[in-house]
Amino acid sequence: MTPQPPPFHIPAGQGPTTWFDGNVYTTKASTESTNGAISILESSILPGSGPPLHVHTREDEAFYILSGQLTFTIADNEYAAKAGDFLFVPRGTPHRFENATTHVAHTIFIYTPAGFEKFFQEAGDSAVPGLPIPKWGHAEFHRAAEIATRYGWEGPRTEQEAGR
Repeated sequence: MTPQPPPFHIPAGQGPTTWFDGNVYTTKASTESTNGAISILESSILPGSGPPLHVHTREDEAFYILSGQLTFTIADNEYAAKAGDFLFVPRGTPHRFENATTHVAHTIFIYTPAGFEKFFQEAGDSAVPGLPIPKWGHAEFHRAAEIATRYGWEGPRTEQEAGR
């Protein structure tokens, strides 16, 4: 029998924070802290940002929009998701999102089972307060696409395939 994880509290503004292609991801619950049950990330998605169409083969993904707006494509459906909206994407379902507005969107990403948070931590850069968040170029995108495959992510491998 797997032992239960202990209760924990991550205060606002705390948790391991990663810069990822101009965006910010803070891990609130991880594989280690939940014994693999769930991972939760708080994110800030800049205008014009969002991943290309992709599939997660190992986990379900859910999004809760805290502020701003993101445009989602999930399978054959389009959604203009705004603050208070929740979206669920079962594993194996093609999806993407984009911030097509002029304001940052703040969201919660949920993965079950846990594990995909490690992709952001490995492919991104540790955030450094006071420095500007770097936007990625070709080399960083290619590196992230290579790392993503180790976490069950299927999607474009180059910026050209991604339409960037």
